[in-house]
Amino acid sequence: MEWRWEFAIEILPRMLWATGNTLLAAGAGYAIAMVVGLILMFGQQTPYRVVNIVVRELVEFVRSTPLLVQLFFVFFVAPQFGVTLSAWTSAMLTIGLHFGTYLSEVYRGALEGVPKTQWEACRALNFSTVYTYRRVILPQAFPIALPGMGNYLVGIFKDTPLLATIGVAELMHTANALGAETYRYLEPYTMVGFIFLIISLPTALGLRRLEAAVARHQGKIKH
Repeated sequence: MEWRWEFAIEILPRMLWATGNTLLAAGAGYAIAMVVGLILMFGQQTPYRVVNIVVRELVEFVRSTPLLVQLFFVFFVAPQFGVTLSAWTSAMLTIGLHFGTYLSEVYRGALEGVPKTQWEACRALNFSTVYTYRRVILPQAFPIALPGMGNYLVGIFKDTPLLATIGVAELMHTANALGAETYRYLEPYTMVGFIFLIISLPTALGLRRLEAAVARHQGKIKH
């Protein structure tokens, strides 16, 4: 089968529309994951042992099961228990919870990377816990967490093709539909690969530059 440029140009608008949906799915899922990660991270930092154990086991359970299985459970199994969600809602919630568990570990590692003397100094100055986190600890933990946060952002984007399995109209779903309609799969699938490459590489480069900019701001590397 030879490449047909006229067919590729014909399907380009639908592929671009699907690209927008893919970016929306990745962005919304990541935003949810960031919030979920913070909640889970603070859940493991509380002085209540029962809460710590429950949150830690939840994190390990979600991290130890495939994203695809979780998608199927939320979209296909949950309705049997009276919880019916749209494909988009199921996808966003599942991505948010799945990657939120990974981000919680990134956040936790970043907090542990802040010297304990910072905590001791804040306690000696009688700073509140909220003020200590907001003004002292989190600004120092953010540069430590940034590389891991960037990796999972790219990871979410590359995992969006799994959403096609529950009918979310992202790139892979659209490529499958075009192939089924026209019996030509070469152009749609090739375009999917190139679109992911075109978006992923600049994103990864931009994240590295952001890390370098944050490091320069903190004086860790020279200009």
